[in-house]
Amino acid sequence: MNIGEIARRAGVSRSTVSYALSGKRPVSEDTRRKIQQVVDELGYQPSASARALANGRTSTLGLVFPPAGNHYTGMQLDFIGSVVEAAAACDYDVLLSPSGVDSDRSFQRLLGERRVDGAILMEIRLEDDRVEHLAALDFPSVAIGRTARPEGGWWVGLDHTALVEACVHHLADLGHRRVAFVNRPEQLLRAGYESAHRGLDGFTKAAAERGLTVRTYCCGDDAASGQSCVQRILHDDPATTALVTLNEAALGGLYRGLAQAGRHVPRDFSVTGVVASRWAETVTPQLTAADVPAAELGRLAVDLLVERLDHPDAPPRHHLLTPPISLRASTGPAGATPSADAGPGTTPP
Repeated sequence: MNIGEIARRAGVSRSTVSYALSGKRPVSEDTRRKIQQVVDELGYQPSASARALANGRTSTLGLVFPPAGNHYTGMQLDFIGSVVEAAAACDYDVLLSPSGVDSDRSFQRLLGERRVDGAILMEIRLEDDRVEHLAALDFPSVAIGRTARPEGGWWVGLDHTALVEACVHHLADLGHRRVAFVNRPEQLLRAGYESAHRGLDGFTKAAAERGLTVRTYCCGDDAASGQSCVQRILHDDPATTALVTLNEAALGGLYRGLAQAGRHVPRDFSVTGVVASRWAETVTPQLTAADVPAAELGRLAVDLLVERLDHPDAPPRHHLLTPPISLRASTGPAGATPSADAGPGTTPP
């Protein structure tokens, strides 16, 4: 079934059918109704490629994310899922494209062949050549995260500095004086991932304001790394009574490491951080955390990109979110460091 057959059955020209379907030129209401009746009877669906040729739009958004390595974290998958769902609600499909040293050809094909109308970038770095490249091309894009110079850009993000500061102040208010920070993997910190750097800045600043004794650690995105990280923390300073983490993928391992060391959460060790609520609620006791609103971030990114596509001359806009800390069960007043014969620790998740 094609436009020619619809025109024949409706008794109009092919161009009239095309104008009626695309809305590019006005068509009388009677003619439009006659054409729509034939379309409904035949169940006609214009092909995506034909629409793209006709109006210069693919109705597809690109989602550019980092290669997974061994796996994607739960938070990364939450972001991907939220973007796909929000795009579908706006009648857009999503084309996924990895972006990294070994996959730049995929990124270039996405742009060079105009497979998408615009792009959403994940896992932003402070110095991010993808953002700069798209800006130089004037290619519509929105970032989930901020570069070192976010002025004049389209982006949505979390204020990791303020969120980690809030976590530190929460622990200090509970009387904790020796606190550790569990960050993302070292290679991501070296690569300039903005969440890792801004989170570290917030931790350092708040700890200095409260006069705390602190240590900072990079940790792999998996439970085994989390367990090893706790061993290092307690080896380096056995008097540590709390930690703040940005690493939701290591959260289960952090809890297991504390249980193995005989540290009960929250009786004699408190844990908090910046984690999506559904991950914070999977551990026992549930994590007191600044909940990452992944669904909202994905929706806002799609909304901004669609706005940019529909209004190319609109001034740049952004959203910086600072969700409050959700008080659950993993933090409590600082207590004495447990003795070697301490009872059972945290229940492993």
